Amino acid sequence: MIVRERTDSFLLVRQHDHALAAGVFAEHWMERPRPYESALYAVANHDVAWRDLDREVRWNEEIGRPYAFSDYPVEPKVAAYGAGVDLVEATDPYAACLCSMHYEKLLRQFGRTEAEARFVEAEVRRQERLRAGMSEEEDRNLDRNLDRNLDFLRLCDGLSLFVCLNEPGGDGQPPPYPEGFRFDGTAFVPGWEDGYALRFEPNPFVGPFEVVIPYEEIDKKGRSLKSDDLQFQIVC
Repeated sequence: MIVRERTDSFLLVRQHDHALAAGVFAEHWMERPRPYESALYAVANHDVAWRDLDREVRWNEEIGRPYAFSDYPVEPKVAAYGAGVDLVEATDPYAACLCSMHYEKLLRQFGRTEAEARFVEAEVRRQERLRAGMSEEEDRNLDRNLDRNLDFLRLCDGLSLFVCLNEPGGDGQPPPYPEGFRFDGTAFVPGWEDGYALRFEPNPFVGPFEVVIPYEEIDKKGRSLKSDDLQFQIVC
């Protein structure tokens, strides 16, 4: 769950809904990744692991707020990560390799437990197996291509997280990744035109488009207030 705290409430976005929005950013990117369909599938489904975990709001009693993706209990989280990559692999092994690399990188950076270390080891073995079975198109400059597409996945993930975590029109939090919105050596700087129109400089998109993300708002005691959509216009 993605949790945006407000004065009297929490705005909650389910992880898979956020990932689908990342896929919308990817679909409108000016320079298409290769292989295109597999890369887009990875971006849009990189958080499919969270679908079951996010069916209900789980409350963190210690801090008095819903569990977010950053503090969710480790054991069920890493079990879901593995099952999620399995699910992607059943449809697109190349996309599964990217999702596996994404989670591996996150847990190498932030993981502290034995369960997370075991997950990293298992995903490295998965990646070796998936790489060995890739097609000629996928295998061309394989390491460079996979690394570039992983950077692209992380970029689109960050763009979607930015609009989920920040109130529209404000200065907002910094980009979710330390390197900011950067791809192929270019930094893309977000700026609000108004409350619901967002522009990036330089413009990386083929044209303007809309991003719609479902959310639920709950009060500070966990009671549901409303369900609606976040709606943003990306302008060029």
